Amino acid sequence: MRVATWNINGIKARLELLLRWLEEEKPDIVGLQEIKTVDEGFPIAEIEALGYNVVTHGQKSWNGVALLSKLPFDEVHRGLPGDDADEQSRLIEGVFSVEGGIVRICNIYLPNGNPVDTEKFPYKLRWMDRLNTFVEDRLALEEPFVLMGDFNLIPAPIDAHDPDAWWGDALYRPESLEKFRILRNLGMTDALRSITAEQTFTFWDFQAGAWRRNAGIRIDHLMLSPQAADRLDDVTVHKDVRGWDKPSDHVPVEGVFSF
Repeated sequence: MRVATWNINGIKARLELLLRWLEEEKPDIVGLQEIKTVDEGFPIAEIEALGYNVVTHGQKSWNGVALLSKLPFDEVHRGLPGDDADEQSRLIEGVFSVEGGIVRICNIYLPNGNPVDTEKFPYKLRWMDRLNTFVEDRLALEEPFVLMGDFNLIPAPIDAHDPDAWWGDALYRPESLEKFRILRNLGMTDALRSITAEQTFTFWDFQAGAWRRNAGIRIDHLMLSPQAADRLDDVTVHKDVRGWDKPSDHVPVEGVFSF
């Protein structure tokens, strides 16, 4: 099974890009972030025409997440528990039946947190605390569980072209990294790092020729429960998509599993 995450940076602006990639690669399940539309505005028909089931958790102009799946959804859960006042659409989870049991796929768009001297950074940290509680509950189920998406988090110096330039940013500062360490210490495996120690990026800013200079960062991740990590066969970062017409600033990251 091929499971991919991609911050599409606006579904309406990147629909042709997405359709081309789906037709060429044919992943089984895709999590999209930053769809930037309400549910009613998402182009479901065009994607369903390629053989996908579609569920969304949208928001006008900002945020928003979606799951596309060639498998039918057994269950769908929207929103991160723990704060009824949080109206931002940043998490959607699907449960799927596979041979031998079920697979749980959770797609997130973790808050950016910048500028750090505003309420956005404490919100990011609170969101990560809630996420860790959510993950702990999921791990207790002892199921194959894939937590994927745009984490807005640079895990280590190797994951940035110029780590010193990023230090202190909400994506790369002690408070954020500590929350991510807690997530890993719960028993979640970084899929890419379990396959390779090579430097690779998933995001290149639109400014300052970042793509041309390969001045990127790795902030799009697949984190795996032990049951999912045991079934991971490979990880691919589809870097070539960044060079297509009207690209997102992120590229798809895909895990191949023996589910």
